[in-house]
Amino acid sequence: MPPRSNPTARQERLGAELRKMRERAGISARAAAALLGSNPMHQSHVETGRSGISEDRLRRLAAHCACDDAAYVDALVAVATERGKGWWEEYRGIVAPSGLNLAELEQHAESVHTFQMAHVPGLFQTEDHMRAMFRYVSPDWPQEDLNAHVAFRSRRQQIITGERATPYEAVIHEAALRILVGGRKTTRAQLEHILELSDLDNVTVRVLPFATEDFAGAGHSMLYVRGAVPQLDTVQLDTAHGGEFLDSEPRLKQYRKRYERVVSTALEPGPSRDFITQILQEL
Repeated sequence: MPPRSNPTARQERLGAELRKMRERAGISARAAAALLGSNPMHQSHVETGRSGISEDRLRRLAAHCACDDAAYVDALVAVATERGKGWWEEYRGIVAPSGLNLAELEQHAESVHTFQMAHVPGLFQTEDHMRAMFRYVSPDWPQEDLNAHVAFRSRRQQIITGERATPYEAVIHEAALRILVGGRKTTRAQLEHILELSDLDNVTVRVLPFATEDFAGAGHSMLYVRGAVPQLDTVQLDTAHGGEFLDSEPRLKQYRKRYERVVSTALEPGPSRDFITQILQEL
């Protein structure tokens, strides 16, 4: 089978984890290839996500690298043995690769945690809110592309509203709740929708008011996605050129601490609901 030309972020992550496992054991790529009965070129493709690896070979590599973390190895095997394409592949060529990778990341998440300063979290947005945002950011999009992006984001929302009901926690700054995206009517409907979602057992909503003291994290909006094991957690940051994914342990530790501090500063879910209701009444 020829190497993949465009591996997904999840495939690249598997390869990166295998490379880290090998390097921690002090084993060269050439030695790993010989152990697995392949060649250095193929090993390179595996470690960049361009080629897959079987369960037997992955477990053999883990044993040879003296990796005795069974949960971690099992999680890697689960990624390596996935078959079929996800629903997001229908949007390839329309939605940017970073968006497709985000949908895949969310689909396999054990839980999702987000802090948003200026935007309502994408998984909370109503269709009218989405359309207003997309039209503002990309006014030249054809109607067909606009509809596709709205449909794509709406489908992503099924991880919290569908059968799987992934645990989802959002900390939203008051600024994001007060910006009249799409006008007053659209904003009212958006706030009502957030209140409805906050009633779901798997959804937690916290608000960070303007009046919060000792808060200096205005530039720290983030999405923290927990994987099957902590080693497979991922942070996603929005940038001007698309989503950026971080997965090194120092970075994960840094953003875990940032998120925990934001949560400790924000209102509890009950008072947060009252706060959103108050904003709604003022509109």
